[in-house]
Amino acid sequence: MPHFIIDCSEDILQLKTAGEIMNVVYEAADATGLFAPNDIKVRLQPYQYYRLAEHKKNFLHVFGYIMEGRTTKQKAGLSRQISLRLTELLPDISFLSVNISEFEAATYSNKALINPENKGKDRHFGL
Repeated sequence: MPHFIIDCSEDILQLKTAGEIMNVVYEAADATGLFAPNDIKVRLQPYQYYRLAEHKKNFLHVFGYIMEGRTTKQKAGLSRQISLRLTELLPDISFLSVNISEFEAATYSNKALINPENKGKDRHFGL
């Protein structure tokens, strides 16, 4: 936690590598101080098939999923920092957007939480 999933048009990867794009998102998230660096996860999914508005050629959207508990101001700052850093990296992109959504702690589960040895229900248990 958190997860940042980048959807983009395939041609974006002709402008910058997947690694460069993912690193910018990772570093922007890390720079906020909201997350432990070893908790941040970033992945990228390019799309070959998509339709955009007339005269628009490409897109990139970051879906950020974080554990509940941050303020609206913190989430807005996170979204803005990722947007700013990606705009610096890809200044000529047609559509660039970011949204941040929250996981509800009560309904979240992972491998650590189901471990029978994890008596304290620490979601980082054993990591």
